[in-house]
Amino acid sequence: MSLSLRTQVAIIGAGPSGLLLGQLLHKAGIDAVIVERVSGDYVLGRIRAGVLEQVTIDLLDEAGVGARMHREGLVHGGFDMLYGGQRHRIDMNALTGGKNVMVYGQTEVTHDLMDARASAGLPTYYEAADVQVHEFDSAHPRVTFTHQGKAVTLNCDFIAGCDGFHGVCRASVPRKSIQEFEKVYPFGWLGLLSDTPPVHDELIYVNSPRGFALCSQRSKTRSRYYLQVPLTDRLQDWTDDAFWQELRLRLDAEAADQLVTGPSLEKSIAPLRSFVTEPMRFGRLFLAGDAAHIVPPTGAKGLNLAATDVKYLCNALVDFYQNHSEEGIDTYSARCLRRIWKAERFSWWFTSLMHRFPDDGPITAKFQEAELDYLIHSHAGSLSIAENYVGLPLDFAEPTR
Repeated sequence: MSLSLRTQVAIIGAGPSGLLLGQLLHKAGIDAVIVERVSGDYVLGRIRAGVLEQVTIDLLDEAGVGARMHREGLVHGGFDMLYGGQRHRIDMNALTGGKNVMVYGQTEVTHDLMDARASAGLPTYYEAADVQVHEFDSAHPRVTFTHQGKAVTLNCDFIAGCDGFHGVCRASVPRKSIQEFEKVYPFGWLGLLSDTPPVHDELIYVNSPRGFALCSQRSKTRSRYYLQVPLTDRLQDWTDDAFWQELRLRLDAEAADQLVTGPSLEKSIAPLRSFVTEPMRFGRLFLAGDAAHIVPPTGAKGLNLAATDVKYLCNALVDFYQNHSEEGIDTYSARCLRRIWKAERFSWWFTSLMHRFPDDGPITAKFQEAELDYLIHSHAGSLSIAENYVGLPLDFAEPTR
């Protein structure tokens, strides 16, 4: 049995980027169908980032899904940097003229977007098997997949590839048409989620002789902590007790004394990489989010970059349907990449500054300490890290193609 469907925009992937695009298009009166290879529960089970830039907050408000975020999210006007055993605060709010970030987990963002889509009765095909994209270099692209035993053909005007790093969309582009840039880092992040109060009311980024650490949070009662670990480490090597003991050794005395420990709700080791693909548009196929770029989580840019990709793409599609203009479509890739490379640079720089690399000698730690001392005690240095961390504004000026 087969089924043939028609929509304006086929969105591959029901993560936050695909769901946000679907919601923004719905608000603009543009039809979209979302196709996702895994279940909704699986999508919600992914533990991801939790720091939202103002641009992302504004986009969630524009999509009509910001109410719970504003009720439950934690507004942060700064963060601490710990090195040489001392903590120093970067006052983002004062340095950037009142800008902040908000701690609100990606899982919660996804939940809000899912609820909005379900409430509006918008079509989403979860657990779609054998998803393939076809003829995206023509005016009549289509997506095929199998859902509940039925072969489905989804005819559309455009395909949005929001299906992540391992998705089918980027993999379907001819290799001669795409260029990929990648840096793989020689360590990973061991993350632990616990129902314990955060050790501090803002995030703490740690440069320690024992390696990087991050004290983050999801709420006033749920904490997320990370340790830099070798890529050879396995999850079974790390008991909860071993994690807490090592974290204490990387913190300053005050934070170590205030740390509240407890059983882990989730524990995982994630590798770090910087990755960008150019271009991000191939005929009627557009890549967005992790399908096009990955950043180390040090700078908290992954979800925020995905959201801004979606905003540029939504504006381009609205311009196409409402004004019969292809300018936004033609400049989509260049607009996104200009912002992406700035965020990639910041994430690479911040990662290099805060981590210990296996092949580095003692002189590198001295370089890091000197740069951290400059950043903290120079207004220009503090301003640079603050404005990059809170996020650069969206730029709708004509990009260089």
